[in-house]
Amino acid sequence: MFSSKDIEQIKNLGIPLEKVEEQIENFKNGFQPIHLLSHATVENGIININENKKEELIKFYEKRISELEITKFIPASGAATRMFKDLFCFLEQDSEPSNQIIEFINNIKKFAFFDELAFHLKKNGKDINQCIKEKNYKTIIENLLTDIGLNYGNLSKGLLLFHKYSDQSRTAAEEHIAESIFYCKGKNNKINLHFTVSPEHIKYFNDHLETIVRKYEQLYPVKINISLSVQEHSTDTIAVDLDNIPFRGKNGQLVFRPAGHGALLENLNHLNGDIIFIKNIDNVVPDNLKKEICSSKKILGGYLLKIQEKIFNYLTILENSDINNKIIEEIILFAKNKLVLPFDKNFNHFTEENKITYLYRLLHRPIRVCGMVKKQGDAGGGPFWTKDNRENISLQIVETQQINLQDFQQKSIFEESTHFSPTDLVCGIRDHKGQLFNLKEFIDPSAGFISIKSKDGKPLKAIELPGLWNGSMAQWTTIFIEVPLITFNPVKTVFDLLRKEHIS
Repeated sequence: MFSSKDIEQIKNLGIPLEKVEEQIENFKNGFQPIHLLSHATVENGIININENKKEELIKFYEKRISELEITKFIPASGAATRMFKDLFCFLEQDSEPSNQIIEFINNIKKFAFFDELAFHLKKNGKDINQCIKEKNYKTIIENLLTDIGLNYGNLSKGLLLFHKYSDQSRTAAEEHIAESIFYCKGKNNKINLHFTVSPEHIKYFNDHLETIVRKYEQLYPVKINISLSVQEHSTDTIAVDLDNIPFRGKNGQLVFRPAGHGALLENLNHLNGDIIFIKNIDNVVPDNLKKEICSSKKILGGYLLKIQEKIFNYLTILENSDINNKIIEEIILFAKNKLVLPFDKNFNHFTEENKITYLYRLLHRPIRVCGMVKKQGDAGGGPFWTKDNRENISLQIVETQQINLQDFQQKSIFEESTHFSPTDLVCGIRDHKGQLFNLKEFIDPSAGFISIKSKDGKPLKAIELPGLWNGSMAQWTTIFIEVPLITFNPVKTVFDLLRKEHIS
């Protein structure tokens, strides 16, 4: 199937040939859709924490963090092109402005980027107010989106000005730093933030963040450590045509594509913090809403540390040769009822020695505590009870693409769900001996899916690896906790910045 040149290309990407062959087989055979048993609800898979318990968890978290290395992991790869879809369409077409364009212009002074946009227009010999008066909207939008001005259409969302204050405006990346001051200050007053970025944005991020870090280190008694990484080419997947033949570009070379956010597990696996918060780049708020956001993060972090403490204690006991039946039963109940871990159907027939070995393996895995918010309309992935092909039942975050929506029962379960995942996680990636887990050992490789894309005007099929918080974490110990809706404020389009949650 592959020529010597193909094999050389694959080798240079760092992808094993057998992995590429496996991907082609996946295109031919497809991925099995995930089997939903029911959606998770409050008190049936999702924990609702009362106010007294919340205060207790916040205090516990605040007491413990000075001993820990805390990292915030922020996926920020890719350009913000889709955020400005309506504006790009207007530039590309010779037509009257749509209602969306008129709304954008009518509200343009509310955007945090207005002053910078006006400055760039002035440098190009234009006055923004005169452009508005003369309905010269294309000039304004060109100066916003292209490299004659702010170039927002080609930058990462992290580098865009999101929020306006009386004395400044802040980018999404800066808001992540400002937020982290209040819950990520760990050992030696250090804050670690890790952004995954596209290669073409690295210099912009470095230049931007260097200035911001100096500012916050002068304002607060903290040391801010910023690191960046890119999605590794070794995680790319081959593309095929509609007949499952490897797709080739105009130069005759094989086409490989980034395999979705699941590929970022490799980046996460290189981090070494005691606990890792994960949050999307565009999910930030101005200062007036940060208190509730940060309290929610401390609650999730406190719950993780509490449950981790219990698991670590049980793992230590399981290593002790003097363990008795009473404590074994206690650990079994904890694993089944508190952690909802899947047990082998023959577990009750195991010898005592095999039960101990099994329990140790069951508890010895990374932990994730995931915030879940009440569903608002069509919200995408969410928390479900699932069953795998070994009949194991577990809690999983499931994306729409993983479900067979042609199956009426599966579609009903999905549509009846009450909560969704806002990508609000805190993770424990070390074991009871302080050793880092190899996160690649806890993936469900069957949780990928196939999507239809195009290149050079031709359709192609692409593989999306198991999502970072879906199949890539399928074998983790998973806990769902209900969090307030205010914790979810994504900016999917530029118009989202006009919502009250983004106006300070």
